[in-house]
Amino acid sequence: MSDDGVGLRILEVLAGLAPAVDGARYLDAGTLGFLLLPEIEDSDSLLLLDAARLGAEPGELRVFEGRAMDEFLAGNSAGAHDVNLRDMLDAARLTGGLPERRALVAVQPGKVDWGLSLSPAVESAVASAAAQARAILERW
Repeated sequence: MSDDGVGLRILEVLAGLAPAVDGARYLDAGTLGFLLLPEIEDSDSLLLLDAARLGAEPGELRVFEGRAMDEFLAGNSAGAHDVNLRDMLDAARLTGGLPERRALVAVQPGKVDWGLSLSPAVESAVASAAAQARAILERW
């Protein structure tokens, strides 16, 4: 889905940064929906990397942490997934399994349509998004 794949590209860059962050596990969530719920519930921290409707120019990057992430997702359907992030986090909250430390690194997509590559504006945000994600992991 072209720019909607930015989360996976960020994950690939983040996972390739050395040295590895102790205790960090990288998972391509793709469109697994509620199959991810046990992964979320078993985590101390949750860092999401995704395309999101930010009402901004394509490639703009924003980071939402904790309650700010919850509030952002409450008003947005981020990405083109079977079950959106808000639904999954609400389910984790209901079971008492929502990680206290949680953040979303989001990039505004330009084109969400059939395609295998990112638009130039979104591709140019990948390195910065990975750096932001790495900083969050190191802080945690």
